[in-house]
Amino acid sequence: MRVLLVFLVGLMLFSCSRKSDENRIVIKLSDSNHSIHISGFDKAIINDIARDTDTSVWQGLLPVYKMPVDTDDKDFLTAQPGKYKVVDSLVIFTPDTAFKKGQSYFLRCFKFDDTQSVWQLVGARKKLGNLRYTDLQFSY
Repeated sequence: MRVLLVFLVGLMLFSCSRKSDENRIVIKLSDSNHSIHISGFDKAIINDIARDTDTSVWQGLLPVYKMPVDTDDKDFLTAQPGKYKVVDSLVIFTPDTAFKKGQSYFLRCFKFDDTQSVWQLVGARKKLGNLRYTDLQFSY
């Protein structure tokens, strides 16, 4: 139940759609391109989510995917397995399999706005094409 609550709060407050430019989500390769730093989130929200002992919650909030050759297949991919760590207001993702040079990847950020309730967003997750999100692409 706690994971669901954290997930709902995360979807509501942790959205990648922001109203000001200073709160933009930024992805930066780090640690000799072995991990990514994801920034642009409110520190209090990040730390609250990080207190949850179930680290798999991050896989649902900030999944990272390998870009397929046919981009129409993006919705059918399995997220890159890896570890998430929080340092201050940064979320650091280190994949189980290192990023490959020349390969593109993307971070999926789910959008939430005032016209949609959290419950509508959770319900839409079960139906392909109903979720609004932004894919932030990066490559090594």
